[in-house]
Amino acid sequence: MIAKTRTVRDIALENSSSIRVFERFGIDYCCGGRKALEEACAASQIEVDAVVAALEAAAHKPDTSVPDWQRLSLEQLIDHIVTVHHGYVRAELPRLAALGDKVVSRHGALQPEIPAIRAALTHLDEELTAHLMKEEKVLFPCIVALEGSQIGAASPLHACIAKLENPIAMMVAEHDAAGALLARMRELSCGFTPPEGACPTYRGFYDGLREFELDLHQHIHLENNVLFPRAIAMESTVVKSTF
Repeated sequence: MIAKTRTVRDIALENSSSIRVFERFGIDYCCGGRKALEEACAASQIEVDAVVAALEAAAHKPDTSVPDWQRLSLEQLIDHIVTVHHGYVRAELPRLAALGDKVVSRHGALQPEIPAIRAALTHLDEELTAHLMKEEKVLFPCIVALEGSQIGAASPLHACIAKLENPIAMMVAEHDAAGALLARMRELSCGFTPPEGACPTYRGFYDGLREFELDLHQHIHLENNVLFPRAIAMESTVVKSTF
């Protein structure tokens, strides 16, 4: 029996199949994953017993396609994040922008939510472009160097910026901001649901936003709930070993 008092984050980490359940019910397991399950359900006005039943059913059907992230080295995990998720963001945002421009030009005058969604997407693009660069140029190399210091590949004194908790806190705050922008787009679009009779471009735009949101949730989950806690714990171990 899954305890309702367990955090959404811990449930997601324990069983990757639970992520599909959280997505289906619209429960935040990445940015807001530190809430207890019952608290998260109450906030979204969802019946917690229904979620528990779905989670228990999913637990009997583990997703074997998902790696055990805790067994990967931090460098391997970062390689996955950059290749799969950062790569997806960079490829998908221009495509969504082009679709959004077409939908605004054809439907924006009569449907004011469309220009608002397009403006939020521009903001998201600007925020994520800078965010990915900071991770790839500063934070991630620091984490890789820190991990290398444990096996003598780098000096602990030169492996890290002042303290990982500081840049990580900034990255988590930026994750929250990105999640809020997508949540706003979801709200404006009634759950990325196009109006009846919408053209293929309109439907493709909303479908793309929905898929982008799903990928970003998984992306943030890997960083907030797996990579960052492991990196902070590793830094603490390395620092203690130097004294």
